[in-house]
Parts: sequence; structure tokens; C-alpha cells
Amino acid sequence: MTGDTVTGGTVAGGRSGVEVLAWSRGLLDPALREAIDRLPDAMRRIAAYHFGWCDEHGRPADAAGGKAIRPALVLLIAEASGGTAAAALPAAAAVELAHNFSLLHDDVMDGDLTRRHRATVWSVFGEPAAILAGDALLARAFELIADAPHAAAPRAGRVLAGAVLDLVEGQSADMAFELRENVDLDECLAMAADKTAALLAGACTIGAAHGTGPPGRIDHYHRFGERLGLAFQLVDDLLGIWGDPAVTGKPVHSDLRSRKKSLPVVAALTSGGAASEELAALYRADHTLTAAEAGRAAELVEAAGGRAWAARRADEYLEEALTHLDLAEPAAPAAEELRALARLTTVRDH
Repeated sequence: MTGDTVTGGTVAGGRSGVEVLAWSRGLLDPALREAIDRLPDAMRRIAAYHFGWCDEHGRPADAAGGKAIRPALVLLIAEASGGTAAAALPAAAAVELAHNFSLLHDDVMDGDLTRRHRATVWSVFGEPAAILAGDALLARAFELIADAPHAAAPRAGRVLAGAVLDLVEGQSADMAFELRENVDLDECLAMAADKTAALLAGACTIGAAHGTGPPGRIDHYHRFGERLGLAFQLVDDLLGIWGDPAVTGKPVHSDLRSRKKSLPVVAALTSGGAASEELAALYRADHTLTAAEAGRAAELVEAAGGRAWAARRADEYLEEALTHLDLAEPAAPAAEELRALARLTTVRDH
């Protein structure tokens, strides 16, 4: 499943996952641009560069702005729950701003030089500017929700705040793992649940809050997003090791070279056996791994079963997500479109 190229065929009764993302992007981009236009002068150009709307000199550009899966979930679940995408749009834009706040900070903390096939914000404008731009996006996210007229706005604000706090906790754990020799799989899964799944689950909860129906339905949407987020992270970790840099926009084996304890790596490190022991020895090195060492580490992760375990768990989490989606009883055609979007997020090449 993982690593396959997605073409996004039509699904019965609705749009394909690719078409849903295009529809969502068409609604989202004007709202994002308006939000960014209202940032302070010092942050506006930096944020516009991050979203791909201009180059480092402020000249117009048309670079990739990310998949925008989280806002698509907000909009589509609002429709699936008896609400409208238009009413949920401010919250969807807020979720995307919060997500990009985390990306700006992550790039600084990880020292990544490339994102979406472009130089990262901190590498162009400096670390302080990138951190402040991320802070500005987060503040703007909560401003958007506070200004929204929908009755769901107070709940959406609380859900987003909780998701961001979980995200911060997950990122803190992720950074701490790099300094520890031993990390077990339960700890690593808990980190992924906070760092990635919490915001996806929050997006689904916020979308459902813009609809109608009993609280139990909202809980199933939350669990759908949570399981989908874990599957998403597993696929992301696999792409971080075996993805094509020309497609992912990230350097080959970048996670391995920095000895990041991603889920496939931890599965391999805790599996036992000769490959696991050799991988552990590489990860104990006190230097950034060379290209040859990182290539060998990738071979060892696969030999120790980490790649197969991660692919299998991604499939299992996806099936759990789809079970909760069925229990939420989404309305057609959004029901099939949500299934298509869920599968697209886990069967992708970037």
C-alpha cells in the first residue's frame, strides 16, 4: 500500500480524494490570503513566502502550499454532518494556519533546509523571523475563530487550543527521543498521537461541531481523525526513509542522517536480532550519519522488520478510522468522499 503513486480515481457517488482536496483548496486559499494580508508588515512577506505565494524578494510566485488535508476534513465533515462548508470555512482556515505554525517551528528545531521543494523560511529569513512568523500564524488562527459568527466557534476554539497543546507535547517528546538511547514503541506511538493525530482529530471534531446531531457522532468523527492521523504519521515516516526526494521535496534519508527515532526505526530498534543491533550501533554514533551510513541504516530498518511493521500498522489504523467513520453515519455524497480522502492520505508518495 504505502509508497504507491496516487492518481485519484472517481469514487461512486462523489468526488475522488484528489478532487476533494482541489475543491477544499479553492475555498481555502482566498480565506488564507485574506488572513495573511492582515498580519503585521514584518510577518506578511515571510508568511506569504512560506505558503508559496511569493519568492524571498516578495515577487509573486506559484509554489506548492501543501496538501491542506486538515482543512479539507473540517469542510467535508461539516457537510457530512448537516452543516455547510461556507459556515465552517473560518475554522478550516484557522486549522491550516495552526498546522503551518507547527511546520515553521519544526523546521527550525530540526534544522531542515528544504520544505515543499523550496528553502525553508528560517534558512532564508533567519531563525528568529521564522519563529515569530509561526507565532503570528497561530495568533491569527485563534483570531479567525473568535471572529466567526457560527455558534460552534467557542467549541472550535477550545478544540483547536487543546490540539495545539497536544502537538507541543508531542514535538517535545520527539525532540527528547533524539537524546535518548532507548525508546519503546508505546512511547513513540503516544508521541505520534500528540504530534500528528491530535490536530487531525481536532479538525474532524471542529467540522462535526459545525453540523447537527448527537454528541456520540462527534466522538466517532474525533476517533476517525485520531486513527487517520496515526496512519498518516506512519506513512510520513516511511516516506521520510524511502520516499523519492524529487517528489517529497525532502533530502534523501534526512530523518536517518539526523538519527531521528521515527516509528519504523523504533520498531526496528526494538525487534531484536543482528540487523537491530547494527542499527542501534549506528544510532549511537556521535555524529550526523554520512550518506553511506544513512543508506545502510535504511537497509537495516527494513531487514529488522520496521518497514513491514509500519506499513501493516498504517493499514490497520486506516481500517479503524473507516470503522469510526461508518459509525458517525456521514451523509452522502460526503460519506464516500471522506473515505476517498482517508485512503488518499495513506496511499501517497509525498
